[in-house]
Amino acid sequence: MKTIHYNEAQYASAKKKVERIKGFYRHLVVYLSINMIITSVHTVHVMRDGLSLMDAVWNLQTFFNWVPWGIGLLIHGIVVLNVPSLLMGKNWEDRKIKEILEKDRKNSSMNWE
Repeated sequence: MKTIHYNEAQYASAKKKVERIKGFYRHLVVYLSINMIITSVHTVHVMRDGLSLMDAVWNLQTFFNWVPWGIGLLIHGIVVLNVPSLLMGKNWEDRKIKEILEKDRKNSSMNWE
């Protein structure tokens, strides 16, 4: 097996990325845990007031914490996991730059003819 050596800056950068990803996963676990507890407590409380289980679960207030916090979690995930680059592929940026340069070159040559 070939040993690969990394310089200190590369190692520090990789370690920082791993810490950010770990932070996102912690955020996800806390989000799910806390919201499940809140939802359970809220559901039991509402059921004591006479609503059925389904009415209690689908009560709009049940989702009050899930949605705004979920939007924040989604943004956190997009930033940390670098979703735009995952969706567009590894070489998307280079291909797009070449495409734009080629288009600009053709347009400028057409203007001089």
